[in-house]
Amino acid sequence: MPELPEVEVISRGLAKFLENKTIESVKIYNHGSIKMPWHVFASRVAGKPIKRVRRRAKLLIMDLGDDLHLIFHLKMTGRVITHETMVDPQKHTRLIFGLTDGGCIEFHDTRKFGEVRVLMDEELEDWDFYRNLGPEPLETDPEELAAIVAGKKARIKSLLLNQSVVAGIGNIYADESLFRSGIHPTAKPCDLSKESLVKLFVELQKVLKQSIRENGSSIRDYVDSGGDAGSFQNSFQVYGKKGELCPCCGEHFDCSTVAGRTSTYCNKCQKLHD
Repeated sequence: MPELPEVEVISRGLAKFLENKTIESVKIYNHGSIKMPWHVFASRVAGKPIKRVRRRAKLLIMDLGDDLHLIFHLKMTGRVITHETMVDPQKHTRLIFGLTDGGCIEFHDTRKFGEVRVLMDEELEDWDFYRNLGPEPLETDPEELAAIVAGKKARIKSLLLNQSVVAGIGNIYADESLFRSGIHPTAKPCDLSKESLVKLFVELQKVLKQSIRENGSSIRDYVDSGGDAGSFQNSFQVYGKKGELCPCCGEHFDCSTVAGRTSTYCNKCQKLHD
């Protein structure tokens, strides 16, 4: 699933191509992708200008005027790709938005897990998923983020993956930031010092910014808005490296399941408590 850096890269690319353009029409090839009555969806987007493209957590949001928002939740295999001319639908094309300048926006989703909505301001604020999102990690001071988790007895990786605690973080960036800060994924914040927790969120910010610079991580399906793959996977220090040697101590990386996700870590370099 695309995480914060990947969706941020997509939103920036789309913004350059789409802002101040107008949606002329929408063609729906899979009604299940639209999580609202399709006729309401179609009537709301047709003829609307795209004023701004942005990200919130793992959501891609296009602001259509002042009080209407076209929202893509990409889930595992969703892609939003722009084209300078209208294209024919492919096998996994779910939606195509025609633009008044002759271009289009294609929503492509192999596994059909992605979701698309167009919501008014009050509907967006009432949407449980959106309303319960935690703070943005790149817009929040590390000390403030550390204070949110300080003293909690849940495992730290579970908290990082909890979108109501901190928004936009998934398995890749949780593993990478925990390794770089020297904290074991099963450690509990109540057993860690304030300094260790602040360091975790400093490292989280660093790894997110690095990934954005490197166009995100392409492991299976992710591409940016122009169809190009990312390169941050070449900078992974721990994610997906079970059995390989730790670059810091030379021990083999271990692996276990935390919060239902595979977690890779170094038992020697990553501590359970201070």
